[in-house]
Amino acid sequence: MNLFLRKLKLRTNLMAGGALTLLVIIMALFAPLLAPYHPIDDADLMVAEEPPSAQFWFGTDSQGRDILSRVIFGSRISLSVGLLSQTMNTIIGVLLGLTAGYFGKWWDDLVMGLTNIMLSIPALIFALAIMALLGPGLMNVFIALGLTNWSYTCRITRSQVLSTRSQDYVKAARALGYGRGRIMLTQILPNIVGPILVMATLGVAYAILLEASLSFLGLGAQPPTPSWGGMLATAREQFFTAPWISIFPGLAIFITVMGLNLFGDGLRDILDPHTSQQRS
Repeated sequence: MNLFLRKLKLRTNLMAGGALTLLVIIMALFAPLLAPYHPIDDADLMVAEEPPSAQFWFGTDSQGRDILSRVIFGSRISLSVGLLSQTMNTIIGVLLGLTAGYFGKWWDDLVMGLTNIMLSIPALIFALAIMALLGPGLMNVFIALGLTNWSYTCRITRSQVLSTRSQDYVKAARALGYGRGRIMLTQILPNIVGPILVMATLGVAYAILLEASLSFLGLGAQPPTPSWGGMLATAREQFFTAPWISIFPGLAIFITVMGLNLFGDGLRDILDPHTSQQRS
């Protein structure tokens, strides 16, 4: 246990990313306790566009709402969209990659063809196309993002299955009479979960960026619901007169995405020692 903790301390990217990610998670979970004001109801035009001060640490927006409170509550939307949509992407990618790698033949060709098509279309463009059909709204964002970023997970899962299905323990499971589904779920999947976990962590960060982009375009959470992308969109006209309105939501997106990327990078170093050896 002590050796494992010492190894963790050496992974500065994992520790720093984990700390930043944990900070954002705590902020989202305890938003009502941490926010000094209500993000929507406590609006006062008498203090509109106030710069950061002892009363309003991040300043106020054009409606007189506390930006710190809105940033704190906005973390709930970003994390929920990132986690739920990436969970959907991971399930789709793992199911397709697992079956394509194991069964092969025409099913493998079909899945890989579909995957190549998805990889050739930018995720934001595909999400915009889905949103154009479904319309704006947070629930539609979940659906759109949950269908756009599964291709990387699918390819990685398939490649891992191809290198694993010929292992001795898989052959032994076949000899014992295990069915195909049981072999895939109990013998192959537990041994390839490491790369999938890394991809899922990085995918959450990417989903948060996509959600912020859609909200910035007015397709995500609708005002006055606080979301980081929506706050950036409403702050465009005050960028030079009240820059703090856009700076702090932008910093929140930057810190969250950087923390998740560092955390995923650290996980990759631990789960794949060859990567860290190549870097050093």
